[in-house]
Amino acid sequence: MLTLSEHASRHPKFWFRLSGALCLLLILLAAAPTLSPTTFSFLNPLHIDTDPENMLREDEPVRVTHNHLKQEFSLYDVVVVGVINRDHPQGVFNARSLKNVYDLAAFARGLRWEENGSEQGVVGVDLMAPSTVDNIEQAGLGTVRFEWLMPSPPVNDAAALQVAEKAMRIPMLRDTLVSSDQKALALYVPITSKDISYQIAEKLRAKVAEFDSNDEYHITGLPVAQDQFGVEMFKQMAISAPLAMLLIFLLMWWFFRHLRLVLAPLAVAMISVILTMGLLVVTGNTVHIMSSMIPIFVMPIAVLDAVHILSDFFDRYPRIRDRNKTIREVMEELSAPMLYTSITTCAGFASLAFTPIPPVQVFGVFVSIGVGLAWLLTVTLVPAYIMLMPENSLQGFGMNTDKDGEEHTALARFLHALGRFTYRRAKLVLVATLLVAVGAGYGISKIQINDNPVKWFAESHPIRVADQALNERFAGTYMAYLALQPAAPATLEDARNRVTALLNETDAAIQEPARALISGATAQTRDEWLREVQDAVAEAREQADTDALWDAWDALGQGLDAVRQSAETFKQPETLAYIETLQKYLQETGLVGKSNALPDIVKTVHRELMQGDAEAFRIPASAPAVGQTLITYQSSHRPQDLWRFVTPDYRNTNLWIQLKSGDNKDMAAVVAAVDRFFAQHLAPTALKHEWFGLTYINVVWQEKMVSGMLEAFLGSFLIVLAMMAFLFRSLWWGLLSMLPLTVTIGAIYGVIGWIGKDYDMPVAVLSALSLGLAVDYAIHFLARSRFLYRQTGSWRETVDAVFGEPARAITRNVIVIGVGFLPLLAAPLIPYQTVGVFISSILLFAGVATLLILPALLTAFDRFLFKNLQPTREAEA
Repeated sequence: MLTLSEHASRHPKFWFRLSGALCLLLILLAAAPTLSPTTFSFLNPLHIDTDPENMLREDEPVRVTHNHLKQEFSLYDVVVVGVINRDHPQGVFNARSLKNVYDLAAFARGLRWEENGSEQGVVGVDLMAPSTVDNIEQAGLGTVRFEWLMPSPPVNDAAALQVAEKAMRIPMLRDTLVSSDQKALALYVPITSKDISYQIAEKLRAKVAEFDSNDEYHITGLPVAQDQFGVEMFKQMAISAPLAMLLIFLLMWWFFRHLRLVLAPLAVAMISVILTMGLLVVTGNTVHIMSSMIPIFVMPIAVLDAVHILSDFFDRYPRIRDRNKTIREVMEELSAPMLYTSITTCAGFASLAFTPIPPVQVFGVFVSIGVGLAWLLTVTLVPAYIMLMPENSLQGFGMNTDKDGEEHTALARFLHALGRFTYRRAKLVLVATLLVAVGAGYGISKIQINDNPVKWFAESHPIRVADQALNERFAGTYMAYLALQPAAPATLEDARNRVTALLNETDAAIQEPARALISGATAQTRDEWLREVQDAVAEAREQADTDALWDAWDALGQGLDAVRQSAETFKQPETLAYIETLQKYLQETGLVGKSNALPDIVKTVHRELMQGDAEAFRIPASAPAVGQTLITYQSSHRPQDLWRFVTPDYRNTNLWIQLKSGDNKDMAAVVAAVDRFFAQHLAPTALKHEWFGLTYINVVWQEKMVSGMLEAFLGSFLIVLAMMAFLFRSLWWGLLSMLPLTVTIGAIYGVIGWIGKDYDMPVAVLSALSLGLAVDYAIHFLARSRFLYRQTGSWRETVDAVFGEPARAITRNVIVIGVGFLPLLAAPLIPYQTVGVFISSILLFAGVATLLILPALLTAFDRFLFKNLQPTREAEA
């Protein structure tokens, strides 16, 4: 490092030209695909991704299952539009409001466009609105009439109220399309892909703005929240990064009172950010919620080493009065601590590459790259910049120091007093540290793991307002899906065994001919084999020459049909009754607002087939009767809706579960409740279940985040500890350097548990993020303490020295990096605010802990810790 600094001091212009050329090259490479996609198609364009699903690898089993089942049941992500009228006695069910709803639904169905060779937009055929769903009514015994719930806008308020009343009779619509108080309604707008949800939402808002009414329109749903986050993420980058730069500039100017000199670390920070983000884009990585925070992390970290250099330079220059000699002396003393602090910071962030969350991996790797670049730029550009400054511009620099390099400022006086306090009251400091550790342990035990993408927005944000308004009135806007299928698949061998058993009970007159027919079937799959056998039996029946034989063949045909239908698991009344029991169980947990499933369709159609008799709202007693209700339902305007709940072979079914809360803890509780149900209730046919849907995926990646962050933290902790032991050539000194960090992280996470803050995504990554940073203070403090101890030969005398310039440099760094993250509080998004508050708290607390705990420990164990350190000859003399 010293060689690099010397080269930069001798050739300052070369290093500035080199860094400028690299920045310009990466900016051009990053911008080229956007400016000319055809010419620069080999480069990677900037891509924004805020989809929490991408927190998991593409081959993650839960993600593979999710995408497979979405396709199997033809499900789409949905934008939810809620309409509420608080003024009209009938709520939204008045003629004027429903006319607007009718127009909005028609407008939504037409939102289609071509993009990248495929059609994007709203899946109009599946849109759920009063004008696009069926009213199911009896039309005489054994007959059902399907008609649009609202074929045209109602002519008066009485007709409008009838729309709500009709919808309330249909379980699939009650509390889903129409609120239980019949004062609000919701439209469900299916979209071709999640990443267009913001566009769709904006177009819907523009259409709503044309209406002249007192109705409230709320647009929400997980896809909208996630896409909206991407839009506002850019606002965060545009606000927080410049604010951080401004704050750092003001702080450094306040410290050193030399405008031209403090521009050097700012240049280092800007070049580091440009190079890091340029590399991120040109290597094809997406800008995710995590990677969007790279600039705000790299910027404060990039100035840390520069602060140490300038702080030492500030103190030494008035005595030496030679830039080159001062820089060389400063770099000789700081080279090892700066190198190791940079390596530990890189290691702390790089450890995130071992988490199972791809965006976190990208974030960790590129912040690590940014820190490495910042170190290289600091040890070259800062000395180079100082050498390019005119000598006379340093007149008066360091004027607050005396001839021995000591400051006479309030900060200097405070730090000297603090040093004396830690020496005289070492035991008190250590007892207080122990009490903090005990309190932190209790707080950590109270931590609750939870997250919810909608809560990434402020409470006043339209997304949060919509979420609260609609979940107060409807069964829930958070969808989770539970797929059921037989635990053992229906096989050809099983069908043959059943048919053999059936033949043994068949009329003796046809047993042998029937066996001959059946043995001649050659199909290799269960369904095809049964179809071939049934066709042969039907042909034999038609050729029967007596009524008795015809009846025998017909009875065998009916038996074969029963064997075929036995594999149609979800046509069986007892299986549907089991699902109905599961639905009631879920409702009783208090966690589920409502569930829709195949039994709801069967019961509704059966009731209308029985002339609308309320007592007929039940599951029929036989599989053929169930089959009749399902055939009848397929005569509706939306027959495809049936296949949202069951596959055409009736071997897989799907429950739609609506939750009023998108909190992971609530989804996890529902999953646990379902597991208990299957453990306690034996199904008529052994079933297996699988969860899918965005609400469930959020639970999975959150669990992986928690375990991954813990592993990353422990791994990087051990790596940094090993590095510290190597740096100080002592395990005890290595452990000592990790203590302030450990106490700090324990205390901050203890506070999280005490105040009831959810352990969410931002909080999960804080420990790993802060590890490499917070240990920097301890490295500098201990390295400088050992260096000064060799000169004094006494810890008592070393205390005054170490609480001079070294402590001032550490304090300046604590302030710069702690305050440097506070601009995140200006971000419009909660995760950034959380990171800003807690990372600043961790770094400030770690700085305080370093200046309190380490000197107290060194005082208490100075004979043990310093016994192998040999004083220099000057100290001995």
